[in-house]
Amino acid sequence: MLLLAIESSCDETAAAVVRDGRQVLSNIIASQVDVHARYGGVVPELASRKHLEAISVVVDEALEKAGVELDDIEGLAVTRGPGLVGALLVGLSLAKAVAFARDLPLVGVHHIEGHILAALLEREVAFPFLALAVSGGHTHLYRVDGIGRYQTLGRTVDDAAGEAFDKVAKLLGLGYPGGVQIDRLAALGNPKAIDFPRPMLHKKNFNFSFSGIKTSVLNHVKRQDGPIEGEALQDLAASFQAAVVEVLCKKTLRAAEEEGLKRIVVAGGVACNSGLRRDMTALCQERGKDVFFPPPILCSDNAAMLAVAGEHYLAAGRCDPLDLNALASWPLDRAGTLL
Repeated sequence: MLLLAIESSCDETAAAVVRDGRQVLSNIIASQVDVHARYGGVVPELASRKHLEAISVVVDEALEKAGVELDDIEGLAVTRGPGLVGALLVGLSLAKAVAFARDLPLVGVHHIEGHILAALLEREVAFPFLALAVSGGHTHLYRVDGIGRYQTLGRTVDDAAGEAFDKVAKLLGLGYPGGVQIDRLAALGNPKAIDFPRPMLHKKNFNFSFSGIKTSVLNHVKRQDGPIEGEALQDLAASFQAAVVEVLCKKTLRAAEEEGLKRIVVAGGVACNSGLRRDMTALCQERGKDVFFPPPILCSDNAAMLAVAGEHYLAAGRCDPLDLNALASWPLDRAGTLL
């Protein structure tokens, strides 16, 4: 099946053309980073307006780059949620309009489901596996027994890891998005310079908490006589990143061992972090686990990642109705069923 996939859950407007749920013919992303940078985070109303401006252009570009026309498309996959409702409705409305006008099957896909399954666009990963979904608004651990078969094992009880990166970067005056800036500085610093806490690391459950690390950084900054610059800034970034990464890695490996899973997929925007990739890979090698990271372009919000689940559901005969609505929150455990 030749799918057109559309993503607009936050601040990227994306469209992709994918054949048979695996072969990416195009994957176009229009970023809004410059729009939101001055505010230090995503402004929902501005995001929705920018999606409206970009969506048709992005879809046209995806079709052109793939070398196909709308007449060639056989189905549509679109992000239904979770995300910013106004932003989601832009992509969902366009997808439903195309489905109606062309009499095509349509399926709404869970945003995090797309992230988790993005690894399958590069190589096959046998089920079952453990998935760490770590992005701006999500830090979750899932047992994945197949497409549409997810069990939540743990989640953040406050800030997600990506939120902590962005808030600490804003606190340090590094700009938005902050994760990239902290990762760059951390590569130059000493990760043992400051002993930041590792919240919930030794708890028996698989939940996370990152607001405490953020508060520790704030208190450290307040104790300084002046602005933190140069080597001190690099050491702070490295120490903060090391604390977050250690919690993510060790809790993920413990969950995999308790679930008896040999394979681990790390997905979402924070999966681009070099420290997380390095330490998770090393720990998995030490514990005899196989770890899979999607390429960076498939870690950030994109539309191609929706095609894996989209193809599966449509091939199985699932077709969502044209009154399908956006969902600001949507438990992944229920993503394989119509609501």
